[in-house]
Amino acid sequence: MIEKINEVLKNDGVIAYVTDTVWGLGCLPSSEKAVRRIYEIKHRDGNKPLILMSDEFYNLLDYLKQPIEKEAQKLIKKYFPGALTLVLDKSERTPDYITSSFPTVGVRIPDNKIFADICKSIEGRVLATTSANLSGEPPALTYEEALNYIGDKVDLVIPDYGYEAKGKASTVAGFKDGQPVIFRQGEIII
Repeated sequence: MIEKINEVLKNDGVIAYVTDTVWGLGCLPSSEKAVRRIYEIKHRDGNKPLILMSDEFYNLLDYLKQPIEKEAQKLIKKYFPGALTLVLDKSERTPDYITSSFPTVGVRIPDNKIFADICKSIEGRVLATTSANLSGEPPALTYEEALNYIGDKVDLVIPDYGYEAKGKASTVAGFKDGQPVIFRQGEIII
């Protein structure tokens, strides 16, 4: 399966996988073609950015402007891995096609073994990602739902091997004047 995942991703492919919250769609951040496909698959508004996810926070550091503010560092220590997406200032390495030209990028470390294993096996260990569903529809929560919703539109749906999504979306938080601001209330209460 690892060889297949790498083959798909290196050829501008899109994969679907389980996370701790809901099922995700993802591709390599370096593949503008695959990112555009994700927008097409979902019928997603081009003004809605994707996020970057990995199995370890240090894999995301190159995509973020340094230094990371102290309040963000506290939340990272407390909630990563977990159901928290942090919106932070992006570095020049983060392509505008992922962030819809915003100066920030959302980052998350899901608490899910299958997702972590995928990241550990791919180049760069980072995926540009969003939920596995058509825009405006509920996200896939099971392997069967992922197959039904987008299985014929993606290159590979990876089995969950019994690691199920909990079903509640991640909390999305950013920062204004050094203090957390909640953009979407999800599983984690800050």
